[in-house]
Amino acid sequence: MLNLAAVHHIAIICSDYPTSKHFYTDILGLTILGEVYRHERQSYKLDLALNGQYIIELFSFPSPQKRPSRPEALGLRHLAFAVHDLDAAVAQLNQQGVVTEPIRVDEQTGRRFTFFADPDDLPLELYEA
Repeated sequence: MLNLAAVHHIAIICSDYPTSKHFYTDILGLTILGEVYRHERQSYKLDLALNGQYIIELFSFPSPQKRPSRPEALGLRHLAFAVHDLDAAVAQLNQQGVVTEPIRVDEQTGRRFTFFADPDDLPLELYEA
């Protein structure tokens, strides 16, 4: 068995770098660890952290291919963030113009959660911890 220590990061390719940078930093509140423009690839790479832990690499490329991104599509289903107060988090997102689905309850844990989307329609979840 492979001895994995942790998830190191999640890589996301966006279609509009300034819009996605704003969403992940100003709306979701992730902090920038580093940002570089790779001229040979015409690509930005933005390293983002949550509570000091490196979690997301945000990339831009000139013409990225489209990929299905609804929660039930083949592949990565969604990226989930834990929150302590789901109602407050939903209200903050809604105030920023981010539409959230109705809050649901996890049948297995009894915890509340909701889905919303990033600027490229990548499904994201808030899960009340």
